[in-house]
Amino acid sequence: MAKNLIIQNPEIKRISWQQALPLRHEVLWPTKPLEYCHVAGDDSAIHFGLFVADKLVCVASVFVDDRCARLRKFATSASFQGRGLGSAMLSHIIAELRNDGVTYFWCDARESAVEFYKRFGLHPEGDRFFKADVPYFKMSVEL
Repeated sequence: MAKNLIIQNPEIKRISWQQALPLRHEVLWPTKPLEYCHVAGDDSAIHFGLFVADKLVCVASVFVDDRCARLRKFATSASFQGRGLGSAMLSHIIAELRNDGVTYFWCDARESAVEFYKRFGLHPEGDRFFKADVPYFKMSVEL
């Protein structure tokens, strides 16, 4: 399958944090131990998985506090990046959060992903900051 082909109708469903962990590790922190990818609050967060032909290829976790939701640990398998899957996942999450009455959605976005998040109405807040030498911006949107 060519990398630039958009995948139609991927299956997005809720998964456990344990199911999300291996893909988080592979994409976000491959040089760290697997347990490094487990974060505080995982057991109470909402975890989404995007499947292509029954293979988990994209994960995202949402931490909800009242009407405020934070996106964390959004990762797509390298061989599936650039094919619309992250966009499908984020659209699905935002629609579900709106439906659930969430009014504010935010994330710490890697600087390299700022333009991606802008396509969904998120805007940078404040100055650039760093996590382990990686530049980030806080981005948010009123839903």
